[in-house]
This record gives sequence, C-alpha cells and structure tokens, in this order.
Amino acid sequence: MLHRTLVFALTLFAACALVHPAGARNAAKPSYPSVPLLSTGTNVVGETIRYPQGAAHVTAAIVTLAPGGRTILHKHGVPLFAYILSGTLTVNYGKHGTRTYRQGEAFMEAMDVPHDGINSSKQPVRILAVYMGAQGAENVIPVK
Repeated sequence: MLHRTLVFALTLFAACALVHPAGARNAAKPSYPSVPLLSTGTNVVGETIRYPQGAAHVTAAIVTLAPGGRTILHKHGVPLFAYILSGTLTVNYGKHGTRTYRQGEAFMEAMDVPHDGINSSKQPVRILAVYMGAQGAENVIPVK
C-alpha cells in the first residue's frame, strides 16, 4: 500500500509540475511578445556575415534622408543591421540589382559591394542602423 501511495504522489507531483508555470520554466512562453525581425547568416547580396578583428564596438544610429535625398556611394567595413522606421528606401547594388525597402522591413546590408540609396518616398526615410563593428573599424567607407 505504501508503494502504491508513493507512486501516486510522485505521479501527481510530476503532473502538477508540467501544468504549473513554475514547474515548467523551460517550456513556458514569455509573458511579453517577441517578434523576430531578422535571422540570417548572409546579407542582402549573399555575402557571409563576418565580424572585424579587435575589441567589439557597436554603434546604433537613426539615419534620416529627406524626400529625394541620396547617400554617397559607399561600402561597409562592419556588418550593418538596418530597419526601416518610416518611408521607402531604394538601394542600387550595381550588378547585384536594385532593392526597395519599406517601413517595417529589416535587412543585413551589403559590406563589400558598393551601393547608394535614395529616398523614393514623399516623406523622410528613417533607418535604424546598427553597426556591429570593432574599435578602429570603419562603419561607412566612401567609394570614389
């Protein structure tokens, strides 16, 4: 009888642990929403993302282009995560084509491919730019 009672108690404890949030912490969903924006190992032109040598240094900025505004022709010395906060940005990657990014879109920008962007909307384009670099590495490299 004691054996049967012990088995019943252990089974009941295990069932409660699976149902109760404190007992199933690993399987529980977070109590706040999390929406993935991007998950990749390559950038928009297919280059493998690679980090520069040296002590890590991350820079986050909001880049704003007025309607009709254009960036310089440039490359990036570090991986760049970009998220379009507002507006529409068209980027010319030369032989890799042209891509248009709209509000709410996220992407990893090309590094070794020269490119320039133009605000092709009637409102300012605002881009959250996160440069994942290293001390001494150049985030933006002008191309002549």
